[in-house]
Amino acid sequence: MTVDVEALRRRFPRVAIAHEWLTIPGGSEKVVLEILELFPHAEIFTSVYHPEPWPEAITSRPVHASFLQRIPGATRHYPKLLPLMDRAFRSFDLRGFDLVISSNHACAKNVRVPAGVPHVCYCHTPMRYAWDPAFLAAEDLGRVERALLPALTAWLRRVDRKRAAGPTVFVANSSHVAERIRRHYGRDAVVIHPPVEVERFLALERRPGDAYLVFGRLVPYKRAGDAVRACALLPRPLRVAGDGRARAQLEAEAPAGIEFLGFVPDGRMGELLAGSRALLFPGEEDFGIVPVEAQAAGLPVVAYGSGGVRDSVRDGATGVLYEPAGPDALARAIERFESMSFDEGELRAQARRFTPEVFRERFAALVAELAA
Repeated sequence: MTVDVEALRRRFPRVAIAHEWLTIPGGSEKVVLEILELFPHAEIFTSVYHPEPWPEAITSRPVHASFLQRIPGATRHYPKLLPLMDRAFRSFDLRGFDLVISSNHACAKNVRVPAGVPHVCYCHTPMRYAWDPAFLAAEDLGRVERALLPALTAWLRRVDRKRAAGPTVFVANSSHVAERIRRHYGRDAVVIHPPVEVERFLALERRPGDAYLVFGRLVPYKRAGDAVRACALLPRPLRVAGDGRARAQLEAEAPAGIEFLGFVPDGRMGELLAGSRALLFPGEEDFGIVPVEAQAAGLPVVAYGSGGVRDSVRDGATGVLYEPAGPDALARAIERFESMSFDEGELRAQARRFTPEVFRERFAALVAELAA
């Protein structure tokens, strides 16, 4: 479906975008930037705003921060303000807007929308703080905070489920998240995958070496330890690119043949993808951008077969999916991978399904349906 974007902009002359917080750039903000490409006249409403790291596409427009902005240190300690986030988003006055879009993984969808105004919620995930007890349990909490955690999460679930009745339509970033929306909120969701900047990897020349690659933050839920232990079992050489609180323990456990590269600048990512044997992706992600970037570089992916990766990696064609989670299953998947061959053209074609252009086309088509 080809959408007349200019007609869409005329149909919705005033657009409000609600986004959780604007502090440190990440994947959800890339979605916001693409929505701003569609609606360059939009205004942004957010809990707290630190303008320094953001491009002109954000800083050149009205950005309305909530009352939380006035709390000293709010832009650094915003996760601790979570109990106030619902009230913060409910405090915004959106009267006069013709379309509301929320970019949500906590409370942005909770905004009050005038009657008759469509509200599109792009849901990166239902609030993990509420629905995934292990998510907050892994945080650095004091004894009192930890004692209050069960009551807090129960309250967050009640509020989150109530506010989920508000949006006109939910958009999920993967089939996995759509299922979570259905389970937690009782709402159906349209799946529109997030934009991935694959263009810079598509022309890379593959020069694969023997080493496998893990790329990303070294935090427990990403399960980089599974890759370290699987490659130690086989044994196979492995490069671990990234930093995080799990790094010290992983390095202490790792045998010879496991190389820790630490933080890798964005400009070096292509070199690592082009020179690796395969990407190992042992964690469960709501979508997972790195596997798409790997395929754009012609690099197959060996991934735990749960979460958003099931939308992006085709088992046996662009990679290998395995279950259950754990180093033993990953080691078997690596051996299966080594018995197969993969076509670079097919890998790169798969990655092209997730470009920013595809995202904008599908999102514009959904808004056009609402307008109709």
